[in-house]
Parts: sequence; structure tokens; C-alpha cells
Amino acid sequence: MNETLSTDIFTQRLEEKSRILQQCQQSKSFTSCSQCESFLLCQTRQEYVKAVYESMSKGQQGDFDFN
Repeated sequence: MNETLSTDIFTQRLEEKSRILQQCQQSKSFTSCSQCESFLLCQTRQEYVKAVYESMSKGQQGDFDFN
């Protein structure tokens, strides 16, 4: 898989998970997940965090590219 395509996939996943997370927060009238009683066990939040890490590392485990 070429680098541009994989970057696009990770960016798309992050955008999707971010949108889902924001919708959840809005539905509960929260401005942050930390206001929610399900904060630590929330599957939506866990999927978002995973997408953030994958986006930062471009799929490489333990490697972050901040450029």
C-alpha cells in the first residue's frame, strides 16, 4: 500500500471516529467526555483514542510522525 493511500485511510478513520464522538457528546449536552459517567469504559471513546494513535503513527506500532 502506498504511503499517501494509507495516510488517507488513517485520516478518514480519525475524522469518522471524531464525528461519532462529537455526536455522542452533543446528544448528552456535554462539551467533554470527562463529564460522562461512562468515561473510562466508553467504547466510542476507546475507538476514537485508537484512531488518534493510528493516525499519529500512520499504522506503525510505537512510531509517531509529528511532521
